[in-house]
Amino acid sequence: MPGKVSLREQQYYAHPQNLFWKITAEILGFDATSAYPLRVSSLKDRGIALWDVLQSCTRESSLDADIVAHTIVPNDFDHFFTAYPDIRRVCFNGAKAAALYARHVKPFLQNAPIVEYVQLPSTSPANAAIPRAEKFRAWSVIKHGADLSPAR
Repeated sequence: MPGKVSLREQQYYAHPQNLFWKITAEILGFDATSAYPLRVSSLKDRGIALWDVLQSCTRESSLDADIVAHTIVPNDFDHFFTAYPDIRRVCFNGAKAAALYARHVKPFLQNAPIVEYVQLPSTSPANAAIPRAEKFRAWSVIKHGADLSPAR
């Protein structure tokens, strides 16, 4: 789930110390400082969707560890996979996203294509123990299978 800054700004990864946009832009070759709609379009143009595992939940802080379990409502991945049948890889931004998907989504899927699941190190500033270079190396997997032709 987006943190407080992202919710306030209505933008994924809006916290200035979150490395998501910097890392993905460097890997995929777009401007991390461009306006938010352009950054999102840059992902979409390269065949990458950006979506939360959870549709909603309650938590007091921006930390995933503070999610109140009984408030979890997962997103409708059955519908998503039906609407986009060519999806072949699902990448998770951190261990909590992967765990939430494994517990609240995957066991209940009816229409899931055969996909590769990849847990990536969180780009959150709360995950400062992992160096940026290590995060960058791990996140480079998004380049494989992405459409890197010039934006249309």
